[in-house]
Amino acid sequence: MTNRLALAATVAAIVLGNAAGASAQTYEVTRLVPGSAFHGVHGLGIDKSGRLFAGSVAGAALYEVDRNNGTAKIAVPSPEGMSDDIAFAPDGTMAWTAFLTGDLYSRKGDGPVKKLASSLPGINSLAFRKDGRLYATQVFLGDALYEIDVEGAKPPRMIMEKMGGLNGFEFGPDDKLYGPLWFKGQVARVDVDKGELAVVADGFKIPAAVNFDSKGNLWVVDTALGQLVRVDPKSGAKKLAAQLKPSLDNLAIDDKDRIFVSNMADNGIQEVDPETGTAKQVIVGKLALPGGIGVVSDGAKDTIYVADVFAYRTVDGATGEVSEPARMHADGVTLEYPMSATARGDDVLLSSWFTGTVQLIDRKTGKTREMLHGFKAPHDAVKLGDGSILVNELGSKSLVRASGEHGKDRTVVAGNLEGPVGLAAGSDNTVYLTEAFAGLVSKVGSNGEKTVIAKDLKGPEGIAVAPDGKLIVAEVGAKRLVQIDPASGTVTEIAANLPIGLPPAPGGLPSNIPTGVGVGASGVIYFSSDIENAIYKVTKK
Repeated sequence: MTNRLALAATVAAIVLGNAAGASAQTYEVTRLVPGSAFHGVHGLGIDKSGRLFAGSVAGAALYEVDRNNGTAKIAVPSPEGMSDDIAFAPDGTMAWTAFLTGDLYSRKGDGPVKKLASSLPGINSLAFRKDGRLYATQVFLGDALYEIDVEGAKPPRMIMEKMGGLNGFEFGPDDKLYGPLWFKGQVARVDVDKGELAVVADGFKIPAAVNFDSKGNLWVVDTALGQLVRVDPKSGAKKLAAQLKPSLDNLAIDDKDRIFVSNMADNGIQEVDPETGTAKQVIVGKLALPGGIGVVSDGAKDTIYVADVFAYRTVDGATGEVSEPARMHADGVTLEYPMSATARGDDVLLSSWFTGTVQLIDRKTGKTREMLHGFKAPHDAVKLGDGSILVNELGSKSLVRASGEHGKDRTVVAGNLEGPVGLAAGSDNTVYLTEAFAGLVSKVGSNGEKTVIAKDLKGPEGIAVAPDGKLIVAEVGAKRLVQIDPASGTVTEIAANLPIGLPPAPGGLPSNIPTGVGVGASGVIYFSSDIENAIYKVTKK
């Protein structure tokens, strides 16, 4: 299981007085939403002894899952452990793909990790033939099928390209490669020797992965519809076997024909009985990988709005109950890997540096009002009173204003920012922002004038304005929350030794998944834990 800080469910954290000798204030830190094992779960694989393995890209680790007690431990840590898909060779060698770095690795038993291929961005799915030859595809960041040298001595040999997203695949009894075409809604059969592709079955929404059982049945998961479907590989006839939730990613079948399915949004794995359609949860999480958060108080009720990477979720500030307005890849849902969130009035804004998007959502109805594309690694966004949207663009080192019809007019408000991550709205169209790489917290006026409020911080990320006007900042590099007086710049520690600051995945951004901070009307503070996949609340004692 992911290495976590040994925090108890309730931790007493003592505030340190500032240099002027301010009186100490005691805070209580409580875990509101419990954590989970993975940081998004993707590929699955089962070895000859029946051990179940699962891969995570954002968590950059390959896990071994204990099916009996619903726990997981890291089998291959970061950086080599990043895994989008997993496959086993006839001799037991395990191979896996590192999606962000473009690398493909293997390991036999407990031996050393070997890199078999590199420079293949979007390397995604892989499978061994019965003779031990290995094949892999690029998907999303490429679209090609390769044969991979299992010794890692020869460069990958391209077989085909522009297939339509040949995702989680497997060789069938006829020695042909069967796999889903993600972007075409089809399942295809590929003769890898001739480089020929034929459609086996059609009419899927987003087929994500296929596998064969011992009887020759072909099983397909549809991520958009949340379905497990049995396909006759000869006729293409389909039969719905189980109705699950959307965001399915992969599946694996053991030697007893038990089917295991991974779900990215649930951060979990289910065992599905194909005869009855019932599913048993092997391991699951309340959250997938929470990043930025926003908090709005309706009377005495605090609601936390969470950018959960594979879902958009809300949390009741009193009970910790989690609700889910939207999840990734679900049919009819607009969502693009949200990593940051702010909430104010009737608006929630989600940002994704991975897809370059900012999404404006009606807080009460959950419906999307605008989906703005084309930003350069946006890390946070706020809507101003005039309707324009300010966006922290890490890619351009700028605070950018999006205005006009559908936010098409883009102007730089403040430039030369070193790692702009967190953003919070102040009064009179001013905003406060954090510069994670420079260790700064600044105020930016409506005219673009920037005033540094606090400096020499270690990786400040999430920021929120408390009811008394003070700033609450997640100082991730120091693993603590601090309060900053915007008038004097005085920095006061609120809570220390916090489970924040998940190391960035290889091939990702150094800012990784930002730690979010929010404050309710009563002054209760909330923050996200990217290490534990949890939400915490901080209250004065």
